[in-house]
Amino acid sequence: MNRFLRLNFLFSLVFTFFSATVAADDANRGDDQLYFGTLHGHSSWSIDAFGLGNRSGPEEAFRFARGEEAKDATGNPVKLKQPLDFFLLSDHAEMLGTAPMLTEKGSPVYDTPVAKLVQQGEATKAFTMIAGAISSGKPLQGLGDPEVAMSLWSKYVEIAEGFNDPGTFTTFLGYEWTSLPGGANMHRNIIFRDSKVPEAPFSAMDSDKPEDLWSAMESWRKQGMTVFAMSHNGNASLGKMFSFLDSEGNYLTRAYAERRNLNEPLHEAGQVKGVSMAHPQFSPDDEFANFELWNYHLPSGAPVPPLRTNYVREAWKMGLGLKNTVGANPFMFGLKGGSDTHGTINTFEEFNNRGNHSLMDNTPEKRFYDRAGQRLSVKGGSLFLNPGTLTGVWADANERGPIFDALARRESYATSGTRIALRMFAGFDLPDDLLTQPDWIDRAYAGGVPMGGELSVKDGPFKVAVWAMKSPHSGNLDRIQVIKLWTDGIVDHEAIYDVALSDGRVPDPETGEVPPVGNTVDTATATYTNDIGAAELKAVWTDPDYSADHEAVYYVRVLEIPTPRWSTFDAVQLGVAPPDTVPATLQERAWSSPVWLTTGD
Repeated sequence: MNRFLRLNFLFSLVFTFFSATVAADDANRGDDQLYFGTLHGHSSWSIDAFGLGNRSGPEEAFRFARGEEAKDATGNPVKLKQPLDFFLLSDHAEMLGTAPMLTEKGSPVYDTPVAKLVQQGEATKAFTMIAGAISSGKPLQGLGDPEVAMSLWSKYVEIAEGFNDPGTFTTFLGYEWTSLPGGANMHRNIIFRDSKVPEAPFSAMDSDKPEDLWSAMESWRKQGMTVFAMSHNGNASLGKMFSFLDSEGNYLTRAYAERRNLNEPLHEAGQVKGVSMAHPQFSPDDEFANFELWNYHLPSGAPVPPLRTNYVREAWKMGLGLKNTVGANPFMFGLKGGSDTHGTINTFEEFNNRGNHSLMDNTPEKRFYDRAGQRLSVKGGSLFLNPGTLTGVWADANERGPIFDALARRESYATSGTRIALRMFAGFDLPDDLLTQPDWIDRAYAGGVPMGGELSVKDGPFKVAVWAMKSPHSGNLDRIQVIKLWTDGIVDHEAIYDVALSDGRVPDPETGEVPPVGNTVDTATATYTNDIGAAELKAVWTDPDYSADHEAVYYVRVLEIPTPRWSTFDAVQLGVAPPDTVPATLQERAWSSPVWLTTGD
């Protein structure tokens, strides 16, 4: 057996073993409950967050996430409208936990050069040094002691374990691997299924190459740990997140594709620094693609052009073509949500936004005006950030195992921060009256696959069943859309189908256009009414353009009616007009993980 075949055989064995640990028993899945959480956030234990002025540690993050009142960066009380069900605090592995020790007399890092800068009030200089160290992969002087790193990681794990309350509030163990090759965001959040974790994280100081991170995780699995990585901020990756090249500049191979799918089953749909789902430059016929975009260089904030290999929808398309070329699709990932707050707390709510970068954006004034008192207009400024996204999963218990397993099999979805309930199934044996049956969920599992699943291409009809319920704290629903992606081997295609509409609207029979749902927002008071839209929408849709001649990807987008954007709430508080550089309203939404129609090898 040659080396290439041995590698493929090895990866197949590993994938089979790993998949077996997360396989779902689809019988009686109708009793599953919906759980919401976030899988990305930072406290003062992240050295960049500390450099931004954050002095609030991991304990405060967990208390806030489980529904307790906390203090924002200004010292004002803040509380979630509804507690999270699960939470991963993902502080940066690079120099994890050393920041609070910079001002702690007698600590191992108190006398380091960067600590002296912090102690002398030179936070800007200190932060510049810190950012440079993370980007270069070279630890700051005095901050690279492995014994200190292991001790702090052990404490970090202990804190997360202490807040884990199975059945009520689930905490996950993990961290962020902060790779910035050439200033390109290639970050991953690492999540462990249970309490078995390594002695220390594998950080970008060890290597900034994703392939080396995968090797570390594969080694941990051999030691009995269950773990995977979740990439994020493709929009800030300078085209590298979904590139056709690996870290060495080589064209992707089948072995690479299989390793990536094994180690990275999820990508973050969006977070405070923008949504990575789609871009109007690549989806010009999608009227809803222009949503919370942020196309900037992550370290500097300088504007950069949108690149196709930055975006989720494009990656799903390109993956189909890559399979034809190399024999495997490297981009078979589902979706999750997170905030990336660097202020320890995050509300996810437009009506209660407190900023996400500590002393940089902790007041409406700072989010609106620069130091000279001028209205912020720089595209990378605070006005163009957002409160982050959430992850939704259906599981039989609010515990690490069931939630992790749902994530690992990609049976998860992301929302823009709202709590839309969403279920999506696809298959060839879904009856048209499925959603009228009391046991429709069990029937859907029996006749198809849920979001994140795979089906073999065969003669149609091909159907998608989808059900959505409004968030308890936001607007009614506008519509449900099925988005279909495919390639003919030369050109990649997409089609958007409105499959369920509120208020009795129907598409124009000639153009297919749908009348807008309307807008009840009063921007002068940042209020709206739920006089339009629907509390619930559902449909069993048959693809009118189905073809068994090619592979395809199907996913669902659910839109709410327009509601005020956070910047409009801030404008009302400041007594000024909403800024004209960002929308005054937005349509909150949910994105499902896809279903893939595949032809096999």
